[in-house]
Amino acid sequence: MSLKARITDDMKTAMRAKDAPRLGTIRLLLAAMKQKEVDERVELADAEIVVIIDKMIKQRRDSIAQFEKGARQDLADQEKFELGILQSYMPQALSDAEIDAEIAAAMQATGAKVMADMGKVMAVLKPKLAGRADMAKVSTQIKAKLG
Repeated sequence: MSLKARITDDMKTAMRAKDAPRLGTIRLLLAAMKQKEVDERVELADAEIVVIIDKMIKQRRDSIAQFEKGARQDLADQEKFELGILQSYMPQALSDAEIDAEIAAAMQATGAKVMADMGKVMAVLKPKLAGRADMAKVSTQIKAKLG
């Protein structure tokens, strides 16, 4: 079953169960997907949907940090709930050892030796690790190895 079909089925299930918070989050995701399809006039593949979900997860994490800084725990809890639902659609995360192995392979493939080669390494890793690893952490690990 494709990711899009799974999300649509989950929306129907949430509607039948009258689970308003879950339904709202799924509808936000479907709206973002539909917007992308309309803007680019394409049918989204699972990889493109994962990119959309990843972007929405980053937004939720930023919002949680801001709400907690502003002492708005009620809003932070709502964002955490949405974050949990969005993360359920992401592929299985890679372990640190698997990420290190991917970084080493990408550095060897690109011949990266200095910090100026970081862009080449990230270009190789981004499609492989999208949705399966936090790219900010991956970037930090690459900098440590090149620097």
